[in-house]
Amino acid sequence: MNTFFCSDYSRQAGEDIIGSATYQETYILVECPPPWISEAFNSRWVPENLQILIKEVKRNKLPIKFLLIANNLSHKVEHTTLLIYHRKEGLSNGYCKQEFQLANLEQVAAVVRKWLRGEFSNSDIETNATRDILVCTHGSHDRCCARYGNPFYFHATSIVSSLELENVRIWKSSHFGGHRFAPTAIDFPNGRYYGALDQQSFNSILTRTGDITFLKKVYRGWGILPNSIQVLERELILRHGWDWFNYKVTGGIIKQNLDKNMVLAELNVEKPDCSLYCYQAKLVKDETQTLKLRASCNATQESVFIKYDVDSFWLASHKLITCSK
Repeated sequence: MNTFFCSDYSRQAGEDIIGSATYQETYILVECPPPWISEAFNSRWVPENLQILIKEVKRNKLPIKFLLIANNLSHKVEHTTLLIYHRKEGLSNGYCKQEFQLANLEQVAAVVRKWLRGEFSNSDIETNATRDILVCTHGSHDRCCARYGNPFYFHATSIVSSLELENVRIWKSSHFGGHRFAPTAIDFPNGRYYGALDQQSFNSILTRTGDITFLKKVYRGWGILPNSIQVLERELILRHGWDWFNYKVTGGIIKQNLDKNMVLAELNVEKPDCSLYCYQAKLVKDETQTLKLRASCNATQESVFIKYDVDSFWLASHKLITCSK
């Protein structure tokens, strides 16, 4: 019997991976040595007080994603890293980071509770400017993340080392969605998602160099934007090139019809020179790219994944502004 791999199936079907980034307000990343079981926060090293907190957060429907992270030193170091990435308000280029070095995993829940109560301001915590790239290696959750995520994590750490990028950290991560795009990654602090990565594409993403059209194959979207608008942002990346990664944006849906076959979207863009552009676009359901696929290796039924195409977009307004902080 042949073993089914959902990422092979997705690639063979020619699925366009744009629009699959999770639209998330806050990520709480907890360093915890593997192995992790399928439901990661039930793993042996995760303390009960943290499990209770996560259940409370889910029960209250707070827009928070908890993930376990680890690197090659996680089982050797005498501290636990806790990272909280919270989406910036208004025009933004991603997430604000707060980082804590804790004595052990048992301290995580109390610190997160204090953060939820608003007891930490950004000025309270010394936070260095790092780029944290998460690679899903959660093979107990989906076999594709073991088959493709683990080797890619090894290559990614080697590439960062060879490029001597001291401010970039590569982390193994528990499942954050999109197994069928393995190897898949999130790039913080901007919060962009990538999939179907290889060494060459990852090198370009790290250095922001090379022919940007390769993003059509590996870019899943920007997690600060609603899913349907992510295809518009990709179109603008391809028009503006790597400069786009220095811009701040905010976006939303102006209107959509009841069956969501047509979406009118808006994306406001601030460039470093303090010019503000407002793009509007008509997005239509792309029948050729809307596919029925098994979403994961363990899925028993196929799911429909609606894809959008940029039917048209236009510059609605342009003005100089006072730069946002």
